[in-house]
Amino acid sequence: MDEYEANYPEAVKTLEDGLEDSLQFYNFDKIDSRKIASTNMIERLNREIRRRTSVVGIFPSFDSYVRLVTSYLIEYSEDWSTGRCYIDSKVIQLIYEERLKTA
Repeated sequence: MDEYEANYPEAVKTLEDGLEDSLQFYNFDKIDSRKIASTNMIERLNREIRRRTSVVGIFPSFDSYVRLVTSYLIEYSEDWSTGRCYIDSKVIQLIYEERLKTA
């Protein structure tokens, strides 16, 4: 950071201010850090929305676009809440209980 501070002071300040927040996933040692440090799920979701909207081509109105995206997001949310489990809810509950004890 010392090397770039002279040329990019605002970028270095932003990095310093947000460094602690950006490394919070290391505090969850029971969860695979690759799962919570990555934006792969968000990127996949965005690709799927683009794919579904490009099939339609031209929407008659902005509202129809919003309805399509919203219906997909509801379907996606239901799928993850009932079927798939990216991070085991038991692990999340265990972490939550441990944090309550230490607080």
